[in-house]
Amino acid sequence: MAESPGAVLRYAGVQAGYRGVPVLTDVDLDLRAGQRLALVGPNGAGKSTLIKSVLGLVPVLGGTATVLGRTPEQARGETGYVPQTGALDTDFPVTAAQVVMMGRYRRIGWWRPARAADRQAVREALDRVGLAGRGRVPFGVLSGGQRQRVLLARAIAAEPRLLLLDEPFNGVDAVSQEAILAVLRELSAAGTALVLSTHDLAVARDLADLVCLLNGRQWAVGPPAETLVAGPLRRAYGGHAVDLADGRTVLVEP
Repeated sequence: MAESPGAVLRYAGVQAGYRGVPVLTDVDLDLRAGQRLALVGPNGAGKSTLIKSVLGLVPVLGGTATVLGRTPEQARGETGYVPQTGALDTDFPVTAAQVVMMGRYRRIGWWRPARAADRQAVREALDRVGLAGRGRVPFGVLSGGQRQRVLLARAIAAEPRLLLLDEPFNGVDAVSQEAILAVLRELSAAGTALVLSTHDLAVARDLADLVCLLNGRQWAVGPPAETLVAGPLRRAYGGHAVDLADGRTVLVEP
């Protein structure tokens, strides 16, 4: 499959799953530098599976998948990842700055000391997420929103061309959410492509250039004005979608 100019992520007829069993099918995506893609769907829809397939952590069982013109595994060094904070051990004795420094390991090498440039990159990343001066604070004592910002800073410090975020606003306070959104807009304006999963349709509508509706398969992909409307949402959510007259959408899951 020929790469289109500026292509960062291209999926054509992709199936992804575990132990040879597809849990997500019919995925067709074309994401370019600087674009923001929101993955939307109910719990268990395959959003995390899709993100992990882009990282090369879940196998692609069918179709064609290219990331930055290579296989997902080959592109991992230029791909950043922000997991949900709930997936991390907050008892591990590490400071916020040490967490962010982990984003530099591929550039430093695992057994080499950090350089002045690496320490500066850590300081700048913490400053960008609004946590300048908090680098020495233990990661585990930060609030949920602050921890999520530290994880975003870790990804920023790695200078990725593609950034993947798995439910970045779960359990995040309003101040941290606004700080994260501001940084994501800055990153995409500078050319970083973004993929984030979210249950918040308002965030998807406001932030994303493209929305992919998932529930075991891809049900729709396109601009928010075309995907976050009653028809596609009912198909993806099994009928539990209501479009309101003022443009808001309410989803009722069983």
